Amino acid sequence: MQQIFIIGGGIVLLVLVAVVILLAKKRKANKGANSTNRLASSLQNEKEKSAIILGAIQDGVVLIDDQQIIRHFNQGAVTTTGWARNEAEGLDWRSVLKFTDTKGEELPAEETPIAKVFSSGKQTRNDSANMLIKSGTSISTSFSVSPLADSAEHTTGLVAVFRDVSEERAQENQRAEFISTASHEMRTPVAAIEGYLSLALNDKVATIDGRAKGYLEKAHSSTQHLGQLFQDLLTSAKAEDGRLVSHPSVVEMGSFIEQLAEDLRFSAEKKGLFTEFLFGNSEIKDASHSATSTEGNKVVRPLYYVNVDADRVREVVTNIFDNACKYTAEGKVSLGLTGNDGVVQVYVRDTGQGIPAEDLPHLFQKFYRVDNSATRTIGGTGLGLFICRKIVELYKGRIWVESEVGKGSTFYINLPRLSLQRAEQLMAAESNAQVTGSANTTAAKPENLVTPTTQPGATA
Repeated sequence: MQQIFIIGGGIVLLVLVAVVILLAKKRKANKGANSTNRLASSLQNEKEKSAIILGAIQDGVVLIDDQQIIRHFNQGAVTTTGWARNEAEGLDWRSVLKFTDTKGEELPAEETPIAKVFSSGKQTRNDSANMLIKSGTSISTSFSVSPLADSAEHTTGLVAVFRDVSEERAQENQRAEFISTASHEMRTPVAAIEGYLSLALNDKVATIDGRAKGYLEKAHSSTQHLGQLFQDLLTSAKAEDGRLVSHPSVVEMGSFIEQLAEDLRFSAEKKGLFTEFLFGNSEIKDASHSATSTEGNKVVRPLYYVNVDADRVREVVTNIFDNACKYTAEGKVSLGLTGNDGVVQVYVRDTGQGIPAEDLPHLFQKFYRVDNSATRTIGGTGLGLFICRKIVELYKGRIWVESEVGKGSTFYINLPRLSLQRAEQLMAAESNAQVTGSANTTAAKPENLVTPTTQPGATA
């Protein structure tokens, strides 16, 4: 009987253990299900949050996958482009996001900001992009495109963010037009005043006492400064709205900069500064050492070809060189040239007082001037470096400065370098264009046109 009770108790114990295990498993399963439900709910909430945020953004936001298909088109994009969300999503982006040039003609897809990001894998920003919306109207946009990459750095898609800036652009154009017109109109009376003051200061034209002459010299200097300000305002307005005159041609920068250095050295010598021209320097930023070879006493220098307007580049280098001379009390100003396969770099280095670090990011903005005793004494329009930046950017180049207070400054200008083959092709095309132009001019002259002869008694 005792054995029966022991066996029965063991069975009961096993049953209880089994029940406990089953309850534990059930509780665990319920807990896992609750976790899964919470996770699903959380993901759903995050998705809803993202949709709310993207929908509230006024800027257009477009998600494009690696197959060039639009996967998300927010309300801002709908409002800007006129495309409904259900129409745009699922389409190739090239059917929806079309761009135009300054003449209103549609750009090839490969030249658009989106295509460039797909090909380069690098973020890009274009504040002057013109986009063709669904109605066929071209609008001004600020366009930013960022690539999406996987762990292997392969582009898996991109996000484009844009907004309509047509109103802002129109206001900027109005301001630029006003400045341009006002500057142009004011140059005439200022030039007349400067001319009369020059006559008054001429001893052969007028006789004035020493005190009055001092006043007139100050007035003449101020008038010259005012005339330069109007000229800079006119140039900056043209640079901003694309009316800056430029006639690019192939220029060999080695001989060009060397001759320019010879012309500029006189302005440095007036202040007692030493001037030097440097060709190839391994210390130059963002450009490798120029490859030179030596055979006996003969040095073979590489040819640095660029496609620019020589007068515009001369304007930039001269401006920077003159500034270096103005702000360098003693020492030297160096003008150098170096480059690599893709870049030609011109630099101007001085031993002046340097520029504070907090001023460097703003140096190429309009009317920005470093506020210290030297700048207040020397004066200036505050537009020179802004114009320099606009000219350099006109040729797809870059300009920047590196400086340290008390140790001088170095201004760098990078321009795209032409290969020898490309330079020869462009020079041949320029030569043919000149010949064709001359031939057309000759052919356009009427055969029966009689060249007027000099009348008796008249001077030729």
